[in-house]
Amino acid sequence: DYKGQKLAEQIFQGIILVSAVIGFVYGYITEQFGWTVYIVMAGFALSCLLTLPPWPMYRRNPLKWLPVQEPGTEEKKAADRKPKRHAKS
Repeated sequence: DYKGQKLAEQIFQGIILVSAVIGFVYGYITEQFGWTVYIVMAGFALSCLLTLPPWPMYRRNPLKWLPVQEPGTEEKKAADRKPKRHAKS
């Protein structure tokens, strides 16, 4: 559903942003760029774990689909229609 997609996107972006800020600050303090990369990658992995599977919290508002039509009903409807006459030019 659309609300679940919006929630997943917000969670994903929030985790990436927080991990990037934490990674940058920690990497700056320790003067190790590698720690920055590791922390951002860990945030990415965590966000993927939380947002990619179809967890029930993302499926609370299911979409209502149209009912299934029997095959052949479209052919009957097309046959019932009157052919359109085109204006002569």
